[in-house]
Order: sequence, then structure tokens, then C-alpha cells
Amino acid sequence: MKKLGKILLISAAVLVVVLTVAITFTIGWRPFIGPKKRAVTSRQFERTPERLARGKYLVRGLLDCESCHSPKDWTEHGGPIPIGMALAGQAVSDDPGFPGKLVIPNITPDLETGIGKWTDDQIARAIREGIRNDDTTLFPMMPYEGFKRLSDEDIAAVVVYLRSVAPVKNPLPPMEINFPVNYLVRSAPEPITQPVPGPNMSDPIARGKYMVALGCGCHNPTEKSRYSGGEHLKGPWGDVVSPNLTSDPSGISYYTAGTFISAMRTGYVGARKLNSIMPFIQIRNLSDDDLKAIFAYLKTLPPVKHRVDNTLPPTYCKVCKQSHGGGDQNKI
Repeated sequence: MKKLGKILLISAAVLVVVLTVAITFTIGWRPFIGPKKRAVTSRQFERTPERLARGKYLVRGLLDCESCHSPKDWTEHGGPIPIGMALAGQAVSDDPGFPGKLVIPNITPDLETGIGKWTDDQIARAIREGIRNDDTTLFPMMPYEGFKRLSDEDIAAVVVYLRSVAPVKNPLPPMEINFPVNYLVRSAPEPITQPVPGPNMSDPIARGKYMVALGCGCHNPTEKSRYSGGEHLKGPWGDVVSPNLTSDPSGISYYTAGTFISAMRTGYVGARKLNSIMPFIQIRNLSDDDLKAIFAYLKTLPPVKHRVDNTLPPTYCKVCKQSHGGGDQNKI
């Protein structure tokens, strides 16, 4: 019996070591011990006219906050927002790909149903670091992985603007994330502990790169894709895959700066209608100079052959490893 007990003890110890190593080198310990997070500070961003204007420009344009945090009328091209509901949040009932019940929160300063009781730093931390005011993890559908590049001055401007909008009372149910995803998402947040500078605004390529990193995430679902598209976007707007933005012939090599600006302003490339999930209603708020800078940066991207044609029936694509229109025309 003593020998059996010793064998069981050794086996248990080996199992613990194996599990420890396996967890360390696969999902990590964050799902169990909680997300990385920094303590919030008492800082309050100075309210200035310049910050208010810049924050409005970012929230209603480049960052496209209104598209997710507002209900939209998908029966019209571009999905306009009902009057008085901008940033008021929504419960999404028809997202079969979400692991639970998707509810996008109200980010107006309403005290009961919005973020009126949040501090400035809690709002900033949620946007760039993925941690709510109660220290829990935001689901990574909120693109804080991309927004971590938002400069310190721009995050201050965004917070100042969000504080200024009219509060909208819009009670929503809590989001529900199914097990085990509710634990796995705890690995996503990364605290920002160093200053985040902005780009050289006098350099169009640098400015364009900054804006593309913040506003074009759907076209760059993985770091390897280099804005060659491939994100599956299914909802009331239809079932599409984001297209290639590189200068390869399968991308936007035929675009001119004028074509690009027109598409961003109207939602059309010539006579071809862009799908309404492309938020041109928000992006058209950008200045011509900023749109030209975005286009100039896109032209510097290495060309990637990845044809996405949402007018064709879906076929398997070896590039993005999923099915979409024109997928069988892509080779590795």
C-alpha cells in the first residue's frame, strides 16, 4: 500500500508539472488570475475647444464609434443612425458568431445607463486597454488592440468629447459571454504604462499610417494579412468578407486618390455600391487631406495577392483560410 501511495503521489506531482507547463505555454494564466490591468488615476483631462473639436472628429469619423455603439437602419445604404440614438448602445440579437448575447454599451454620459459615473481615466483605460470601470475585461470586439495606438492627446480629446454629448437614457441588458470564452478573453488586455506619442502630422505617410492603424482594422484581421482583407462580417447588412486594400491588382491598384475619396464620401466606387458595413457615413467626415494621407499610406503597403469578390459565390481561399467570393482564385 505504501508503494502504491508513493506511485500515486509521484503521478499527481508529474500531472501538476505537466499541467503547469501546458497552461504556461498555451492559454497562459490570465484566464484564471484575471487580466493585466493598471490602477486608474484621478486625472481629469482639461476641457478645451481644441480637444472638443478633435474628439468629435475622431469619434464621429476615424474611430467610427457610432457604428457599433448606435442602432442603425440597415434598410438604407450606409445604415444611418436613428435621430437621438447616437452612441446610446444596442443589444444585437442576430449575431450567430458571437459566443453569448452581444450587447454594445451606451457610451453617452447618462448617469444610469451610460458612462456618466465613470472617471476620465476609466474611460481612457477602457478604450485603449480593454478594462471596464469595474476592472472586468471588455470583449475584444471592442478594438482596444488597435486603439492602444491612440496618442495620449487624442485619447484625452475623445474623452472630452464623450463627456460633452447629450446623455441618452437607454436601458440595456448585460452582455453574456459563454464559458470558456468568458475566461479566455481575460488574456487580451494589455496595460499602457508609457506615453503614447502621436505621428508627425506634417508627414502625410506617417499621418496616414496612424489613421489606418486606428480605422481600418476590419481589413487587417491578423498581423500577417497586411491590410489584404479577409475578415468575415455577417449581420443585417449581409454576409461579406473585407476586401484587399493593398496595391496588388486583386486590391485597389486601379484606385486614384480621387476614386478613394469619392468612395469614402459616397459609398460607391463608380456605379458599384459598397456594402453598408463599410462605415462611409462616418469616414466621410474626415478632411480631404486626411483621406489623401490614408490613401498615400495604403499605396506604400507591400502588394498581397488576395482577391475578394463578394458578388461571387463563396469558395475556399488558401490565403485567408476561409470561404469567400473569388477564394478559389487565390494561390499560395
